[in-house]
Amino acid sequence: MSEEASKLAGVIDGVTMTEEAARLLWKELSEHMDANRGDLAGYAKKRGWFSVLPEYRGGKAVLIVKTTANAKGPPPVAAPQKAKQPKARPQPQQKAPQKPAQPAKPAVQGGQAPPKKRPT
Repeated sequence: MSEEASKLAGVIDGVTMTEEAARLLWKELSEHMDANRGDLAGYAKKRGWFSVLPEYRGGKAVLIVKTTANAKGPPPVAAPQKAKQPKARPQPQQKAPQKPAQPAKPAVQGGQAPPKKRPT
């Protein structure tokens, strides 16, 4: 097989396909996608499958086919772990500055004078 063909793989309900079968499946999918851009669901429906999803695994383009909603696929590949950063120490909370008291506004409604202040 050529190097290009070895970069294509397929899995149907968790079972790995032969390289030749995977290559034919990719070719058929490619032709469908050329005619129906972005229509993976339509391709799956056309084949009588539940779903078809492409993935990149281990240097290969892999078509993951599920024939039913309950069908098993290959186990998911874990994303690479990032180096853990030390947690930042919580900063002590500062009290918000108090607002200065505002003088009471006199009520000037209906011609009434503001209340008089009593001497203390």
